[in-house]
Amino acid sequence: MTFRRKNTESFDKIFAKYFAFKNETKSLEPLLEVFSSMKRSPIEDFITYLKAEPKITANFSYYLKRVFEGKPLTLSLTEANILSESAFFPELRKRIINTVLPPVENEDTVWHLVDYVSVSTQKDLEYFKSIGPENIDALFSLLGISDFIKNVNIKKELYLSMNILAWRTIGNALEVEVVKMAPEYKNFDNPFVALQNEVDKLTETFKENPEFNPDKNNPDYKQIKVYLKQCLNFVTIAFKNSSKYGISGKINQSLIKIRQQLNRISDILGLLEVNTAADYEKNSKQLVYLILDYKSHKNNIRELFAESTGLLSHLITNHTAETGVHYIASTTKDYIKMFWKAAGGGVIVGALVVIKTFFSYLGNSDFSHAVLYSLNYAFGFIAIYLLHFTLATKQPAMTAATMAKVLSEEKNTQKNYRDFAHLVAKLFRTQFIAFVGNVLLAFPVAMGIIYTLELIYHKNFAQQRAPKLLYDLNPFESNAILHACVAGFYLFISGIIAGNVGNNSVFYHIPKRIAKNPTFIRLFGQKFAVKLSKFYSRNWAGIISNFWFGVFLGSTASIGNFFGLDLDIRHITFAAGNFALGLYGEHFKVSDSVIWISLITIVLIGICNFVVSFGLSMSLAFRSRKVKFGEVREIYKEIFRYFLNNPLKFFLPIRSVHDNRAREMVEKTVPKQSQEQ
Repeated sequence: MTFRRKNTESFDKIFAKYFAFKNETKSLEPLLEVFSSMKRSPIEDFITYLKAEPKITANFSYYLKRVFEGKPLTLSLTEANILSESAFFPELRKRIINTVLPPVENEDTVWHLVDYVSVSTQKDLEYFKSIGPENIDALFSLLGISDFIKNVNIKKELYLSMNILAWRTIGNALEVEVVKMAPEYKNFDNPFVALQNEVDKLTETFKENPEFNPDKNNPDYKQIKVYLKQCLNFVTIAFKNSSKYGISGKINQSLIKIRQQLNRISDILGLLEVNTAADYEKNSKQLVYLILDYKSHKNNIRELFAESTGLLSHLITNHTAETGVHYIASTTKDYIKMFWKAAGGGVIVGALVVIKTFFSYLGNSDFSHAVLYSLNYAFGFIAIYLLHFTLATKQPAMTAATMAKVLSEEKNTQKNYRDFAHLVAKLFRTQFIAFVGNVLLAFPVAMGIIYTLELIYHKNFAQQRAPKLLYDLNPFESNAILHACVAGFYLFISGIIAGNVGNNSVFYHIPKRIAKNPTFIRLFGQKFAVKLSKFYSRNWAGIISNFWFGVFLGSTASIGNFFGLDLDIRHITFAAGNFALGLYGEHFKVSDSVIWISLITIVLIGICNFVVSFGLSMSLAFRSRKVKFGEVREIYKEIFRYFLNNPLKFFLPIRSVHDNRAREMVEKTVPKQSQEQ
């Protein structure tokens, strides 16, 4: 009771100050104080106070009508929570600036009023939603605004907003690149133009009769609903076709903006629909909620990232998934083949380790080391890729996309989870044999090369670097585990780059341009142009991905030195090669503990490489395909149960009754031509 008396005294103080009389002001200060007081108290106390003070309530209602009188709604309905820029980064920059330094708005608008009274955040919206429908009804009734949407000026604002949105939608939808995304519509009348015509007709009817309210039987209203559905279908088809044609960031933003504008038109149309007298009250409340909802999201950066990058991440992982199928060994033959491919990768890495050792003696600046190391790694990785060898930890970034694609396109049943767990086992054993192949060859090759060089030049070239190489393999003294996680992150980024390059290649028709390039044809002939086109289509994404992966690995330590940070990378295959050089440089005079710690660290580095790159890639792939994370727990449980029952299947190619089903799951989600490459 004391608390309620305190609240009443608080209301008394504010209302006595501003509404003991008929206040003619249009200042927003009284409204700000009232709203702040409301949020500090239970809404029931506020309603009880208004009921007990009819004169003050009437004066407050009069003030509210004066404050809102003549203030346009169009900005709140046509701008809030709709992309205003045609590209992601300009929109991001704008939202960041608006969050840090809010823009100066026209003070004579509802947009400014909502901002000023501090009801433009998600928290404020949640407060209004928590009030409850009965209390909202009572509040609107007491203040005499339960059917304010009947007001002709309000309806005029709604029609104007709907027209503005319809014209903007046409402008975005008729862009040449957007039209190309949905060729299915080229033989039909444009639904966006038809939508605008119907909105114009409905608006003209209102102008002729301001008392007009469309209902569900009104022919113009029904036609607008039909065209809205067709326009949204156009956007859906355009997004689906992006897997076939690729997509640019600008078109992605345009399609998102079109969808937002169409949904907003649908919202406004719903506010204008009146079938019974009760709809006036319902629509009045809905208009308030919608304005608050739109405004509460206007500068939300997290939502911008989620919506703007969702499709692009889907496309990136889609193109990556087509490659990932090659990294899952299904049979004993595939398993052995993967070992030899990994062994080939290990041979090249063994050579790269020695070359890097020589580069460490050249130059005396971090920049020169960054360039030399980057070129060493980059060209080595490209050689591994073009020779169809394998670098073990490059697999997770590719296979995660395949796994998520499989999972998102299967029904959520226990049997499918079990089949998926078997697919995980196949992936794990493929990764395991790739690790084995890389490490078993990288170690002796590095040892053999450095020994051969000593025979030729009579000098142990690894001696000077040996202490540092062995130190880096001690997780108790160095940040080897952190550096392994950094390498895993770069593996993830390289997968993103591969997918992005693949998407751009499809979107810009690069292979076709090469095949039909008149200069290539004139100088080298048609056959050469076609072969170059096929080579580009098959290899370019992998070449660029491997090049940048090499740059990332080669420059990290130098960048860390520049900023005074202990940054570096550790990769399992290079760690095995470095271990060989470290032992040789120390003339094999190291303690047993150093050997065991180094071996264990190499295994841990491999685990960190795999877990980080696969985990990040899987998260992106799940997000892009909207796989519900509520399912993840069940999936993990099934994988763990499968491991307990069949542990050897995670390491050896043991035949299983699930083999055919797992293969079908992959083949169904990956285009046939991708499997044959």
